[in-house]
Amino acid sequence: METSRRAADNAVRGVWKTGAATPWRNMRKSWRLYALIALPVLYIVLFKYAPMYGAQIAFKNYSVTKGIWESEWVGFKHFARFFHSYDFWRLMRNTIVLSVYSLAASFPFPIILALGLNYVGSRMFKKSVQMITYAPYFISVVVMVGIIFELLDPRNGIVNTVLRALGFETINFMGVPGYFKSIYVWSGIWQNVGFGCIIYLAALASIDPSLHEAAVVDGATKLRRMWHIDLPGIMPIAIIMLIMNTGHMLDVGFEKVLLMQNPLNIRTSEVIDTYVYKVGLASQAMNYSYSSAIGLFKSVVNLVLLVAVNKIAQKTKQASLW
Repeated sequence: METSRRAADNAVRGVWKTGAATPWRNMRKSWRLYALIALPVLYIVLFKYAPMYGAQIAFKNYSVTKGIWESEWVGFKHFARFFHSYDFWRLMRNTIVLSVYSLAASFPFPIILALGLNYVGSRMFKKSVQMITYAPYFISVVVMVGIIFELLDPRNGIVNTVLRALGFETINFMGVPGYFKSIYVWSGIWQNVGFGCIIYLAALASIDPSLHEAAVVDGATKLRRMWHIDLPGIMPIAIIMLIMNTGHMLDVGFEKVLLMQNPLNIRTSEVIDTYVYKVGLASQAMNYSYSSAIGLFKSVVNLVLLVAVNKIAQKTKQASLW
């Protein structure tokens, strides 16, 4: 026993003398990397995880004077109120239809643009197209909505001016509820297609050029090369993007929708995010608990969708987040 103890002590001393790796020693060696990641981690902790503490007000009758801990616990009262409210199915329908429409319409366009640019021979033309398609992404939401209003203005807008020149009647696009979703989705595609294309161009650049060389020798056309080489090569990235977009199915965002809303199109433009904003902050009787319950419900549904789609991707042997 004594011999074994001495051998263990000598081994420990040998480790410290030889400077064997330990977690703390590794951190000291790579302190620059830890310093680089410190700010992003701090941001996530402060603005993503710390606010979760306040999510408990969804289960309470929150009072500003009493605070979070002293407010009365009511359980799932606010969730039940939302599920049985008159607005529930209208909000869910508008949100899901707008999300599915946006996902189905916007998902293929960055891929098509990337495939097209990948085969452009003229470097100047390729850079020009990239610049033109990327530029709208850097326009703020407020300016973008202002541009939409100017283009679709019933009296002086370019679209209605062209319609009058062709002999058609002018249309109040922002006043027709049925047009709201299409205007929202296709203006979003115009704004984001160029930036989304960057991801797929990077994926296309990683494909082995020898595959294209062999295909050219075999007489394959560009369309055949796109179908049999490029699309399979970027499919893992496309699946990952689809999974991430599905995880935001109910998270439409309220900035653009809110700015495009008016009393004429409110029937089809009211979504969960704008409703939460109006109930929680914009109304005279601000109901923090009720709006928090709606927001928490939306987040849980998004999480369930994300996990479900990721699981389906795993079952079908496709790329997945984890």
